[in-house]
Amino acid sequence: MAKRVFLIVLDSFGIGEAPDAAKWGDEGSNTLAAVCSFSNKPYKNLAKLGLFDIDGHRDERILKYISNQESADLPQPLGTYGRLVELSEGKDTTIGHWEIADIISSEPLPTYPDGFPDEIIAQLSKETGRRIICNKPYSGTDVIRDYGAEHMATGALIVYTSADSVLQIAAHESIIPVEDLYEYCRTARRIMTGKHGVGRVIARPFIGLNGNFVRTERRHDFSLVPPHGNMLEVLKSKNFDVISVGKIVDIFAEQGITEAYRTHDNTDGINKLIEIMDTDFNGICFVNLVDFDMKYGHRNDIMGYAESLHEFDDALDTILDKMDADDLLIVTADHGCDPSTESTDHSRECIPLMVYGEGHMNPVNLGCVMGFNHISTIVYNSLLCNDEHGISDKKDFAPATMSHRIDSANIMSYVDLTNLKTTARLEDIYKLIDTAVEQKCASVCIQPCNVRDAYIYSAGRINICTVIGFPNGYNTTSCKVFEAEEAIKNGASEIDMVINLNYVKDERWADLEKEIAILSDLCHRHGAILKVIIETCSLTDDEIVKMSQIVTSANADYIKTSTGFGSEGATVKNVMLMRDNIGPDVLIKAAGGIRTTDSAKSMIEAGASRIGASGIKFSSPTEKF
Repeated sequence: MAKRVFLIVLDSFGIGEAPDAAKWGDEGSNTLAAVCSFSNKPYKNLAKLGLFDIDGHRDERILKYISNQESADLPQPLGTYGRLVELSEGKDTTIGHWEIADIISSEPLPTYPDGFPDEIIAQLSKETGRRIICNKPYSGTDVIRDYGAEHMATGALIVYTSADSVLQIAAHESIIPVEDLYEYCRTARRIMTGKHGVGRVIARPFIGLNGNFVRTERRHDFSLVPPHGNMLEVLKSKNFDVISVGKIVDIFAEQGITEAYRTHDNTDGINKLIEIMDTDFNGICFVNLVDFDMKYGHRNDIMGYAESLHEFDDALDTILDKMDADDLLIVTADHGCDPSTESTDHSRECIPLMVYGEGHMNPVNLGCVMGFNHISTIVYNSLLCNDEHGISDKKDFAPATMSHRIDSANIMSYVDLTNLKTTARLEDIYKLIDTAVEQKCASVCIQPCNVRDAYIYSAGRINICTVIGFPNGYNTTSCKVFEAEEAIKNGASEIDMVINLNYVKDERWADLEKEIAILSDLCHRHGAILKVIIETCSLTDDEIVKMSQIVTSANADYIKTSTGFGSEGATVKNVMLMRDNIGPDVLIKAAGGIRTTDSAKSMIEAGASRIGASGIKFSSPTEKF
């Protein structure tokens, strides 16, 4: 399989409205169509990679462009090509790149169309020691034009946002040195967590005189830390090189990166990519070319967008020529930013997928595929089956970690549909899977012995969850590690682990945290998530508080109330107690005795985002949540 993968993101190069574009106010958006409307000049290499053969091109501007091309300018595609539809709730850079890396975001990142709340501004001003001005959605060039003079006269920070999930701070380099501006942004990043966890805090330094202010190239992004188990972390944990070019290192908050090269513009990014192609490495080179979005999409500059795309198309001559026999090239995007619409914001669009090289040397039309994370599957299957690297972990087409999307109108979307009976037959597990898929549940939670069969039968239709250290939790850590690793290799993407209650009663808090941290790290390295069952019925309130804190510090994904085998299941009181004592990145699963919509609703209102149940009884066939 492949030794080197070159994954290039043409930032904002959408190819037409997503199926849910209307929800985002983006009906009719089509970045590719806007670019094609500029001229009939051929994109010979993008055409060879299949850009104009992708299913679903309906915009008249694209169809007219295609009809105006000579046959020689639209050759048969070389490799794999297709149209990808975003699953995550969002249309920004962070969420798009995260989904490429196997993270599905079920909730949109927060935006601030009316500016940031007073308490945020007050805290930022207090911690930086500077007054805040603007605090509105603004264009980056307009904001320094309108507020630059006041900033220079007073030293106040220009804080603004956009339609994206960002907090931006602009400052003149002669008033606030760049390193000081970066430190203010780090402060803002610490403040903007939890419900205010914006995708990026961005430093925007500028220079010049009033009336002629110019932003400099010393922009720096401080991103929200991505969830564990993403493609970059998985590859790094398996000793692959993970090389970042451009703002990839910022988008992933430096997590999972082994080597990073920041860039000034597209030309610099392309040149750095070509230089890296002359080096010997084993892994992935992940590239972001930001000018398409930052310089042209957001400024509605169709000509600039088209000319920049031609620059990349021309560079593909060199890139394709430098590819070794065991290299793989993937060209894609992260969202749209149609420069032909009135809006200057990102647009909810499908993205192109063009793949050429090892394992993808013949034309294959994928059609329309759900999920940008299909890209991570291609990467995994290209690198993780590399026998020379000592790895043969082929990734099947299973749901990605944290891929489930909650539907507030469907109570079953919160449910891990469960069958942990000791007498369950395989046909019962298959029935459970079919029911869970039909009802759009979060996962099926089953016995470890049935995981592999369930994984094969489910064929990627539902997440497979299983239990370890179940139900008593007093197994040694090494036993739990073995159980978890085997379950993940068999196809489980969610692990529910019972804590050692003996340790709780002996107040062996350090041992408990160490065990959970070991299991958490194991799950995340393999792309799975960890839910920690604390069996609340056996704990005092103080012990529940302490375990909530330990589960947070040990970096688990969920804290879970019960095994269902204890003296009592979940209670609203205990869910609320956990909610008030866990960190912002930990979720709650309530399990045990939850059998009706009313009981499930009470747990969700108390703070649970997952419900463990063998089924939910509805009051009537038409009952809605």
